[in-house]
Amino acid sequence: MDGFIDLFTELIVAAGIPERFVFRKKAVELPGFFRPTKEWDLLVVREKTLIVAIEAKSQVGPSFGNNFNNRAEEAMGSALDLWTAYRERAYLDSPQPFLGYFFMLADCPSSNHPVKVKEPHFPVFPEFVGASYMRRYEIFCRKLVLERHYTAAAFVTSTERDGIEGHFTTPAEDLSVERFAKILAAHVTAFA
Repeated sequence: MDGFIDLFTELIVAAGIPERFVFRKKAVELPGFFRPTKEWDLLVVREKTLIVAIEAKSQVGPSFGNNFNNRAEEAMGSALDLWTAYRERAYLDSPQPFLGYFFMLADCPSSNHPVKVKEPHFPVFPEFVGASYMRRYEIFCRKLVLERHYTAAAFVTSTERDGIEGHFTTPAEDLSVERFAKILAAHVTAFA
């Protein structure tokens, strides 16, 4: 994921934000509302103004089931925690920040195979019936943005061999790295 974080850093700097305001690996904690702090993968904080917070996650097999649920709960919880802290002025007078979710999934038979759903009491939403974990992640990332939990989300996949060489696939154009980068750059430009 470091390569993508490097790319986003380059975009932010090219948009006019000095690199000293971009934080990765160190000083990446933000106060939360439901917990004291949360570490983000990339932050842009300039003169006590929170401009960007990005979460970057990945998943490889073989166990996609429990990990999918954990990733979904984690992403939704992080967004709820940040936006509630924002509402309570934890980030002082910061205007609404860019909140980004970037996800990379291993492209393998287990992630592409349709998964059964259990419906003992009520039917699940139809888009999940027969959906593979790859399709579930696509739906999930899209809904994170549609429900305004995140400003933008990107979803990419890669095989074990191709990923090492930096190659990836974008299953859905509305969740592409390019679209994510354009929204990020447009937001950051307002603060340059």
